[in-house]
Amino acid sequence: GDKAFAQFLTDEIKEEKKIQKHKSLPKVSGGWELDVHGTEAKLVRKIAGEKITVTFNINNSIPPSAEEDTQEQQKPDEQEPELTSTPNFVVEVIKDDTKQTLVLDCHFPEDEIGHEGEEESDIFTIREVSFQPTGEADWKDTNYTLNTDSLDWALYDHLMDFLADRGVDNTFADELVELSTALEHQEYIKFLEDLKSFVKCQ
Repeated sequence: GDKAFAQFLTDEIKEEKKIQKHKSLPKVSGGWELDVHGTEAKLVRKIAGEKITVTFNINNSIPPSAEEDTQEQQKPDEQEPELTSTPNFVVEVIKDDTKQTLVLDCHFPEDEIGHEGEEESDIFTIREVSFQPTGEADWKDTNYTLNTDSLDWALYDHLMDFLADRGVDNTFADELVELSTALEHQEYIKFLEDLKSFVKCQ
């Protein structure tokens, strides 16, 4: 059983490497520096008196696909649909002279992906906004967190503009998806390789 499993994994790794778009991770334009630790990635950018960091984790970042019903019609030689990783991401804006960090929790709404036609609509949304003490690893649940569900649209638009002015806009979000997808794929291949070694280990 293990031999067959290892063989299956070998083939699977070959296939995945064949369809791997990026041998190295794609860059995000706009002077962002990338730092990756396992499944977590951090993008950092400094502009006049501010540091902006965007953090995301690729775990559970691939939306469930609506494939269940189309499985029957798929021809054997058809390419599988491309998986896209759309992780939630957290934007932190740190101003040099304050002790507080503005934290914006953003995500990609599932129904938005693929509606490129509408120029106006944003491909990501802000879900929550809060202030956290700068430099503290653990955020406090006691800090007021603003949920955007019931937010005044004008305020929400200003928050989106505030992010766009700092380089977090649709272009950035598109590139983040591309980066995340490449990172997810890279980690998946690594996982298959580790699994293969593990299975073969006597």
